[in-house]
Amino acid sequence: MKKIIATDRAPKAIGPYSQAIVHNGLAFLSGQIPLDPKTNQLVGGDITVQTERVLENIQGLLEASGASLASVLKVTVFLKDMGDFPKMNEAYTRYFGENPPARSTVEVARLPRDVQVEIDAIAVVG
Repeated sequence: MKKIIATDRAPKAIGPYSQAIVHNGLAFLSGQIPLDPKTNQLVGGDITVQTERVLENIQGLLEASGASLASVLKVTVFLKDMGDFPKMNEAYTRYFGENPPARSTVEVARLPRDVQVEIDAIAVVG
């Protein structure tokens, strides 16, 4: 049976999806964009600032799911411009320093609300 996760530590869903689902010991997080969960507004700034906000949202969802950054198995990063990869990676490394999860990074034509980055994750719960 799946458990729907909803927390105010990440932005509310802006469509017909759940913030996260926990099932069979795993947390599946929906893609996060750089929305401030307190204001539901996009954060300004460059790719570094946007990546940090996204990862803060992910951290809040993980904790609400009974997981943590250390328990993340797989991450997918969607970038509007692969030229932003070095700066995104620098911010990402501050959150997933040692023993980082498996990861895919892809450049996409467009992201919701025309943001520069979206990240989703799968983590072990408990």
